[in-house]
Amino acid sequence: MADTVLYEVTDGLATITLNRPEAMNAMNVEAKVALRDAAEAAAADTAVRAVLLTAAGDRAFCVGQDLKEHVGLLMSDKESGSRDTMNTVRDHYNPIVKALTGMKKPVVAGVNGVAAGAGFGFALAADYRVVADTAAFNTSFAGVALTADSGMSWTLPRLIGASRASDLLLFPRSISAQEAYELGIVNKLVPAADLAQEALKVARALAEGPTVAYAALKASMAYGADHSLAEALEKEDELQTEAGASEDHTIAVQAFLAKEKPRYVGR
Repeated sequence: MADTVLYEVTDGLATITLNRPEAMNAMNVEAKVALRDAAEAAAADTAVRAVLLTAAGDRAFCVGQDLKEHVGLLMSDKESGSRDTMNTVRDHYNPIVKALTGMKKPVVAGVNGVAAGAGFGFALAADYRVVADTAAFNTSFAGVALTADSGMSWTLPRLIGASRASDLLLFPRSISAQEAYELGIVNKLVPAADLAQEALKVARALAEGPTVAYAALKASMAYGADHSLAEALEKEDELQTEAGASEDHTIAVQAFLAKEKPRYVGR
C-alpha cells in the first residue's frame, strides 16, 4: 500500500489510516487508489472481522478531494478536450464506498477532525461513527459547483431525513460534532483526547463479536432500505436461517446456558 494510506491487521481488526495530515488528509489520486485497495483487501480477507477507518493528525479526518491536484487535472482535460478527471467517481470513490458498505463485517469510522465532501461520505459509509467533540462535518459539494458523490445522496437522507439532507447539501456549512450527534450522524461523541482509544475499543469489541450475525444485520438493513415490509420479512427469514446455522450461534447459546462469556470464531 502507498504510505498515503496505512493498512494493518491485528487480531482480526483491520485498521485503515488516512495518512496525509499535512494536507488535512485530502484525497489525491495516490491516496484514492490506496484507500480503495485497502478497503477491498479488508473486505476480501477472511481473517478480518472488523475494520477501523481513521486518520492521522488532529485537524482533519478527510477534507475530500485534493483541490490543488484536481485543478491541475481539470486544466489538462480542457487542453486535451477530455473529461478524464471526473472518472475518479467511477474509478475510486464508488469502489471505496461499495467496499465499506458491502463488506460482510462491521466498519467503524474514528472521526478525529473535519470530515468534508468525500471525507464526510466515507464516514457515512461506515456502520458506526465514533467522533471527537472537536470534529466538524461539511457536505462541501455545492460550494465548488459539484453534486454529491461517495454515496452521500443515499446515506445522508437515510440518516437524517430528506429535508435536513437537502438543507446541508444545498447550503453547505460546517456543522459541529454536537449538532451532528443531535442530527443522528454521530453514534458516539467523545472528548478529542479519547478519540483514538474509544474508536479502537468499539472496533475491537466488534472484531471479537459474532461476525456472521453482523454481516446479516448489515445485509438486512441495506435490503430493507428500498424494499417493502413483506420483502424485508422474507429477507430476515433467509438471513436468520443462515445465522442460526453458524458456529457463532451455537457458541452463544452454549455460553448463555453455562453463564459464560462467548468466544466467537467468526463462522
